[in-house]
Amino acid sequence: MVVGAVAATDTSSPTQQRPQKKESRLFFKTSYRRGIIEAVVIYTLGRLGALISPQVFPDWLFVLLPLLFLFLQYLGGPIWATYRIQSTRRERMSRRFWLLGPLLAGLCFLIDLVISLTLGLAVNALGGVQQGPALWRFFASGEAHLSLSEFGLYELRTAVALLALYTVAVVCSRLAQGGFLRFTMPAGGRRVTL
Repeated sequence: MVVGAVAATDTSSPTQQRPQKKESRLFFKTSYRRGIIEAVVIYTLGRLGALISPQVFPDWLFVLLPLLFLFLQYLGGPIWATYRIQSTRRERMSRRFWLLGPLLAGLCFLIDLVISLTLGLAVNALGGVQQGPALWRFFASGEAHLSLSEFGLYELRTAVALLALYTVAVVCSRLAQGGFLRFTMPAGGRRVTL
C-alpha cells in the first residue's frame, strides 16, 4: 500500500518552471527617450575626443584612442541605444526602430554643428592639429582661414555619414537581436527554417 501511495505522489508533482534568464544590471532595458539620450551622450564624448590632436597621445595610444573616438562617434551610440531600448516580445522592426537611426543622426548632427562652431572641427584620426573654433576661423586670415563653402562641405559629409551609418547600425543591431539569418525556405509544402 505504501508503494502505491508513493507512486501517486510522483505523478502529481508540480510542473517544471524554466529558470529565468538573468541579465547584468548594465543591460536592463530602458525607455526610448533614455536610449536616445544615452546615444547622444556617447556621440558627444566621441566628438569631444576627436578634438584632441593624435600627437598628444603616447606610444600605442596614438592609434588606439583616435579609433575609439571614431567608434564612439559613428557606431557606438546607435548600437548601444538599439540594445538598450525596451521592446515588446514580438516586435522586430517597428516604425520607431526604423526612425531611430535618422533621429539619432539628426540630433548628433546638431551637436556636431554646435561643437564645430564653438570648439573646432574634428581632427583627422591619422594626424593633424586643432586650429580652433569655426566661428573664429571664418574671420581669420592666412592658413587658419575657413571659408563657408569648406565648412558647409565638411558638415554635409558629416551629415551623410551619420545618416547612413546610424541607419545601418540600428537596423543590423535590431535584426541581430531577433535572429539575423532566420528565414524559411522553400515556399512549398516542406518548409525548412534556418
